[in-house]
Amino acid sequence: MAHHAIVLTFCFLLNMPMWCQSTHTDECIYEGEERTQNFFHDGDVILGGLFPLHYSPVSSVWSFQSKPPPTDYKYFSARALRWMRTMTFAVNEINQRKDLLPNLTLGYHIRDSCDDIPTSLKGSLVLVNGQPEIGQGASCAEVRRQPSPVIVGDAASGVSMAVLRTLGSFSVPLVSYFASCSCLSNKKEFPAFMRTMPSDEFQIKALAKLVHYYQWSWVGVIGVESDYARFAIQLFLKESARYNVCPAYVHFYPVTLSKDALRELMHNIQASTATVILNFSGESELQTILQECRQQNITHLQWIASEAWATSKALWVEFSDILQGTLGFAIRKAEIPNLYSYLRELNTSNIHAYNFLTEFWEETFNCQVNRSLNTHIHKEGVKNRGPCSGRESLDDVYSPYADVTQLRVSYNVYKAIYLIAHTLHDMSTCVPGEGPFQNGTCGSLNPILPWQLLSYMKRTSFTTLGEDVRFDENGDPIASYDLMNWQVAEDGSLLLVKVGFFDASLKEDRDLVINESVITWHRENKAPESVCSKSCLPGSRKARRKGEPICCFDCIPCGEGEISNQTDSIDCLRCSKETWPNQARDQCMPKTLEYLSFQEPLGIVLWAVSTFGAFLTAAVLFVFVIYRKTPVIRGNNMELSFLLLLFLCACFLIGLTFIGKPSNWLCQIRYTAFGISFALCIACILAKTIVVLMAFRATLPGSNVMKWFGPAQQRLSVILCSCVQALICIIWLTTKPPSAAYNTEFMSATIIVECNVGSELGFWCVLGYIGLLACMCFLIAFFARKLPDNYNEAKFITFSMLIFFAVWITFIPVYVSTRGKYMVAVHVFAILASAFGLLLCIFAPKCYIVLLRPEKNSKKHMMKK
Repeated sequence: MAHHAIVLTFCFLLNMPMWCQSTHTDECIYEGEERTQNFFHDGDVILGGLFPLHYSPVSSVWSFQSKPPPTDYKYFSARALRWMRTMTFAVNEINQRKDLLPNLTLGYHIRDSCDDIPTSLKGSLVLVNGQPEIGQGASCAEVRRQPSPVIVGDAASGVSMAVLRTLGSFSVPLVSYFASCSCLSNKKEFPAFMRTMPSDEFQIKALAKLVHYYQWSWVGVIGVESDYARFAIQLFLKESARYNVCPAYVHFYPVTLSKDALRELMHNIQASTATVILNFSGESELQTILQECRQQNITHLQWIASEAWATSKALWVEFSDILQGTLGFAIRKAEIPNLYSYLRELNTSNIHAYNFLTEFWEETFNCQVNRSLNTHIHKEGVKNRGPCSGRESLDDVYSPYADVTQLRVSYNVYKAIYLIAHTLHDMSTCVPGEGPFQNGTCGSLNPILPWQLLSYMKRTSFTTLGEDVRFDENGDPIASYDLMNWQVAEDGSLLLVKVGFFDASLKEDRDLVINESVITWHRENKAPESVCSKSCLPGSRKARRKGEPICCFDCIPCGEGEISNQTDSIDCLRCSKETWPNQARDQCMPKTLEYLSFQEPLGIVLWAVSTFGAFLTAAVLFVFVIYRKTPVIRGNNMELSFLLLLFLCACFLIGLTFIGKPSNWLCQIRYTAFGISFALCIACILAKTIVVLMAFRATLPGSNVMKWFGPAQQRLSVILCSCVQALICIIWLTTKPPSAAYNTEFMSATIIVECNVGSELGFWCVLGYIGLLACMCFLIAFFARKLPDNYNEAKFITFSMLIFFAVWITFIPVYVSTRGKYMVAVHVFAILASAFGLLLCIFAPKCYIVLLRPEKNSKKHMMKK
């Protein structure tokens, strides 16, 4: 009843060639023209088969003013004939076995689908309804061949989808050997579909990992206008995005490439900088593209093959220069025992049994067999072929038909037949009451109900040729691919070398294995580079280009104080305060410590000048001690002069405390010693200035001021002035003392080791008090500068204070604007400059008289007006 339902549905709803039972008679009438070319062998169960023996239909426009002629096709596929013969071989092998289906004989009914949806649909309807013997007028039951409860086919995903949508409502199983589209795993849409070909979902994962393995982030992706290519490319774009791979272009081209379509495709390929191109199509569509690539000299591309053409030797014959080095994943291959001898049985005496074999013979040897019905193929020169001599042999030519070195699709066909055989065996050995259906019933073998057969098939697992064959819940086999590399053999033929594999049953990080040492590339001896932008080296970061894919970017050097230690880093990392980038900016290095040291030239100079100043002061003191009884020394307050020289010597030596690595105690000593020593110096000068002023005032009639500022008062004034500075320093040290600090605030490759003044107020109070004493000293000396005498010390004190002010007024802005060791150097320079100013201005004139003009070192000379 199911078969009659199919017949009635498609006879009247579809304009398909079909046989139908007449409503008035029991006579079989065939609706439409039916080509009789097929392989048929009778048996208890007839297995249907659809194979693309012909492909690439010749385009034509029908006017429908007359009956449309049969479609002609451009090419004949010897490879597909091998698939057909593999099916017949497997059926014969199973029939000869005693352990598998001992009580059932398998038959086959194999038809040419022509890789064309209308032809495939017509053939599938014939298979599931049985084929009539054309021309007989007997009843339908008498002339009709047994229908097929299951179909092995088709090769193309799009064609298989069309057949499934037609037969799916009747649950007729379709077992494909080459349809890989992942869309066919949708059981809601295609519940009756199974396959021995892995789903594209796994092939796409393998391809995406291959592209990522070689860091090809800029890849051209093209495919034929078909469901297979569309779903495959969609999956590839999604999967490759996980690895940051961008499509340089995605282009779909029609099955029949017009000049405009071909020109558009070539333009996209040439305009792109991608050197790796991935193609999803069959070999027939690719032939036209490769021809155009050769004409336009596009021979630099590294081709990545989808499994549809990954082992196609037919392309190599004409395009070996373009396809050398091609990589592609191919399904698992096997060696089928005795298949080779079975295929080679063809000769001139037995090719007349089937028209398919006759046509193959004519195509292979370019001759014409008597009574040839070679009408499928449309090719120039067919009518002009000479007759075959009868001495032709397959040993004399190469044909994909007899090539059993790469049995991959053929092996899938082999497994599909064994899947059906094992399913039927399980049904035949089912024990009533233990079956899978309601109340434990078993599947029916007479008649075979397709839906029951499908139910058994989904649970079937078996072992063939050493492989465990099992299927998942979607009817897909466990995916395993060989990574093939196209290399040139010694004789110039194609050498398909296995250079790796992908096994979906392994862990994700181990499922792809590549042996790079045996790979031959298209150009040079290394993998090509295919990127939109070259990788950003460590020390830089990626900056995306606006409006372009993520694979297109610019490399920006890391900023000051930042590094990137990885290739293609998105962001730069900031170094810690204690570290600084190296010159390449790919590593944070510990900062060097910066301070004014005794080893560097600047420190050595300051150390030498400080030492020289101290020795010079000591020398002046030595001179003063020797000539202490002379009028010049005695007349200028000898005691205060000695104290001043001692304190000036201390000021020179204090400059040395500013050189070297700072520490907490050294910082406290340097600032307090600096403040107190200069306070003592200025206090001594102030006392000397007051003494000069008082001495001249005392010479006035009735003046007795000197008794109020004698030697005791002079010493006391120096002590009091110094005690004020000492009190400021004590308060400073007890509240917020100076301390050593590691300054990392400034973007520099060094850490500044400096003395932190602690309390800014304390520091400026120390300087301010010294400045106050200096101002008082300057004012008093200024008032006494014109007092009469041959030698008036107030003039030199005035000049020394001017130098002192000039030094320290200049020091303040320079000190504030500098950092690190240069700030310390400025401080030391100010100390030395002011100390030298005091020493030279006050004591140089006296030393000059004492040492060089002794005649002036007399009381008489000093008393002159």
